[in-house]
Formats: sequence, C-alpha cells, structure tokens
Amino acid sequence: MPEPPVPHGLDDLGFIAREGSLARVPPVFRPVVAAARDRVLDGFGARLHSAYLYGSIPRGTARVGRSDLDLLVALREEPTDADREAVRALGEALDKEFPQIDGVGTLLYGRDRLLSEPERYDLAWFVACLCTPLLGEDLAEYLPRYRPDSLLARETNGDLAHWLPRWRERIAAAEDTEEARRPLVRFMSRHLARTGFTLVMPRWNGWTSDLREMADVFGAYYPQRAAQLRTAAEYGYEPVGAPDVLRSYVDDLGPWLATEYARVHGVKAPRPED
Repeated sequence: MPEPPVPHGLDDLGFIAREGSLARVPPVFRPVVAAARDRVLDGFGARLHSAYLYGSIPRGTARVGRSDLDLLVALREEPTDADREAVRALGEALDKEFPQIDGVGTLLYGRDRLLSEPERYDLAWFVACLCTPLLGEDLAEYLPRYRPDSLLARETNGDLAHWLPRWRERIAAAEDTEEARRPLVRFMSRHLARTGFTLVMPRWNGWTSDLREMADVFGAYYPQRAAQLRTAAEYGYEPVGAPDVLRSYVDDLGPWLATEYARVHGVKAPRPED
C-alpha cells in the first residue's frame, strides 16, 4: 500500500489550523477583494454581522482568469429572498467587472444559524477553520477548536447518500451539451474528492484543501479506488462535459463512497430543512 503524504494542517496542539489570510491574497486579486468588502458593507449596512473569504484566493493559490471569488456573509438575522437576490446580483456585477476572477460564489446565513448546535461541526467548523475574516466580528471567537476526528468527518460529509438522488435529478434535467454538464462535473468532482478525503482524514490526522492531495491521501488507504478519486480531483480543477463521468459518479463511486462512509463514521445528523 502506498504511503500517504506527510500529515500537516494542524497546530502544535493537534487542532486544525485556520487556513488562509488577507496577507496571502495575491496582488492581482486585491482590487476584487476590496470591491467585494465595500459592496457587501454598502449592501447590508447595520444588518451585516460579518463577512469572510474562503477558497483559493485567501490561500494564495488562485489562478488568474480561472479561480472564482468565494464569500461567506453572515447577517444579524436570517436572510430573506431579497437578501439572496442581492448577493446574487453583487456576485454577477463583480464577475463582469473583474476579469481576473471566473465567477463569484456567496454563502449567506444568519448569525444564529452559524452558531447553532446542529451546525457546530459543519458550518461553524467551516467558518472557524476555512474562512478568512474580511468584515465585522469574527464568529470563530465563539467556537471551539476542531480536531480531524470521526465526529467532524461525519458532520461535514456524512450525507452523500442524501445528495445522490438530487444529483441524479440535476443530471436528468441538464441540457444534453458538454457546456451544460461541465459545471455539474466540477461540482460533483469536488464534493466526491472532499468526501473521500474526510473518510480517511482521522486516520491521516491532518488537513488539506488541495483536491489532488486529498486524492493522494485517500488513495493510500483505498488503493482499489485511488484512480477514480484522482480523476475526480483533476476534474474538480479542469472539468469535462462527458455524460459517462456523471453516470459513474452517481452509479458507482458515489454509492460506494456513501456506503463506506456510513460504515466508518455513521450518517450525518439531519438538518431541519431536510
């Protein structure tokens, strides 16, 4: 069995170290970040609790013209449909104005949801470990430290079986073109790569957000599925639009991964909206 990469991503006490910082934002992306900060503040004003960057831009690994801008916005109360439309329009405007990014993805939640007990090892962990503060009071101050254990694995990615039927519906509803399938391949590839990684994360005892490294870690523990997850990691960065890729995800790799995940870590606790 191949050796996994050397574990990393933890602090001296064994907790997951917060990744990313404003200091790591490459100079070419700083005007985008500044514009996003100002427009989020202008758009929500006193209703805004805090805002964060996540993804490749605050990690310093973004590619010009290929990477998107990822934001998380926390409001003082639960967001409305009008709020969701506002962040959608804000993202579209930023994407048109700044050619160095390829799209904007914005997560929008109320403060109470992010700090709620059901989200303690899911959305709250995401904020505390994967998000870089941009505006307002950092919610991480109210949250625990996190270890890469089985509880975290279950509560972050232990719901793949729940999502597979919805994925099949999305595939069936998509236009029969490579252009329409490519975003689905990218999204599902990333989801599967991260699920495969968190399946083995407690055994590896480390953290990474790099999809290729995630696949390498997974492959050291499940060599019989290693090639499939490495392919998914590649498609997470450079997606194709082939229909057989999507079929393999929902008919083979996805169901196997969901079953193995439930066997090893159990099933994620349901959320109220489920």
